[in-house]
Amino acid sequence: MATISKIKKAANEVKIMKKNGLRAFFIKLFFSAKMAWHGVAAKPLRTFLTVLGIAIGVASVISLMGIGEGARLEVLKQFESLGSNVIVIKAQDPKVEFSPDEAFELKERVSGIKYATPIIKTKAIMRWRRARGEVDILGAGSEYYKVRDYKVITGHFFTEWHVKERAKVAVLGYNLGKSLLNGRSPVGATFTLNNETYRVVGVLSKKGNSQEGLDDLIIIPYTTALKIAEKRTVDEIWIKADSAKSADLAIAQLGRIYRRKLGIDLKAPKINPENQNKEWQGEKGKLPNPESAENPTTPTEKPENNKNTTSDIIAGKELITITNMNNLIEEADKANRVMTLLLAGIASVSLLVGGLGIMNIMLVAVSERISEIGLKRALGAKKSDLLLQFILESVILSLLGAVAGILAGIWGVKIFTTYGLYAVVSINALKVSTFVALGCGLIFGVYPAYLASSVPPVEALRR
Repeated sequence: MATISKIKKAANEVKIMKKNGLRAFFIKLFFSAKMAWHGVAAKPLRTFLTVLGIAIGVASVISLMGIGEGARLEVLKQFESLGSNVIVIKAQDPKVEFSPDEAFELKERVSGIKYATPIIKTKAIMRWRRARGEVDILGAGSEYYKVRDYKVITGHFFTEWHVKERAKVAVLGYNLGKSLLNGRSPVGATFTLNNETYRVVGVLSKKGNSQEGLDDLIIIPYTTALKIAEKRTVDEIWIKADSAKSADLAIAQLGRIYRRKLGIDLKAPKINPENQNKEWQGEKGKLPNPESAENPTTPTEKPENNKNTTSDIIAGKELITITNMNNLIEEADKANRVMTLLLAGIASVSLLVGGLGIMNIMLVAVSERISEIGLKRALGAKKSDLLLQFILESVILSLLGAVAGILAGIWGVKIFTTYGLYAVVSINALKVSTFVALGCGLIFGVYPAYLASSVPPVEALRR
């Protein structure tokens, strides 16, 4: 029992010593910080110039990373407006075009395809009341808005019946639908395309700025658009897979289908358009089944090895491209992240210069305060006390510069946005710039602090 009580007593003494030691440390830290603040405040002009160097560096990092991040988000927004898990099959040569029925055959034959639609782009003369001009027309199937992840904000999208009957109906992009009746719903209104009357059945949701100008398009059934364009074939087929994995599998299957259709030998990628046409007339234009019929030249690539954004059907000369928009978005994101990091690296140079400024100022402070250092050492101050004081001075300078730089950087981002640049205040930029600023203050303050603590008391008092 006596042994247990001694152990408990010893443990209590250790706790008290630890508590007193921790309390003594905080008291020491408080007074060291107080002396460091007095040292910083004693030379206001010098302090201001030092803080200004750090602030400029931090503001540069935040502003440039904000511009880079804003550009990245804007590009991603444009790509995402194309829809998720979307595959685009596009003819790159006038000799190679698609029958509209191919889209529906692919939907039945390729696993993982949820929606498919043929696409044809053309132009027509539109007349609305007294206004007249040329407009862009997009012919599509009834599933187009599902492929592109559109929402119909008023009215409805045209149906399969409208497509089969070549109905003269139209769905308007957001901007066009808003401008026709000054913001009122144009559903039910009529206009003419090439002197034929069309009725508005719906208006699509806003997609924002994009390369295709989706908000300014007039979308009509592809059967009607083919009549306007005086064609029987379409230029593109848009497909939506039910998942990202299904999109990768579909890319592989579609590559096999169209390589067989074009009669391409992967070892000798050449085609004879005349022989190709004769071959496919014999099959009545139907697409081949990639899993049937012996074909030694059919590629057998696996989906996991298919990492290309675009599957080029013919090497050297693209007749058909099959593009997975998911991969396109990923590559655009990577490219813009690299640009953002590059801008941050350039801006970080100014932070390095600011850190060197802190080191220079602290070296001057040490040389000016030699007598003060000697007096403190003579009164019992330890090396660790002086080291802590001067390190805290450099940290205070860098902290003030970081706060001023963050405010200036946020203000700079707002200025960029007012002049049309898409920029955002990045949380990562705030973290990185603050961390680097404090790190510079700490690193570049260690050497002057070490010099200050290493001065012998007698020599310091003699000076």
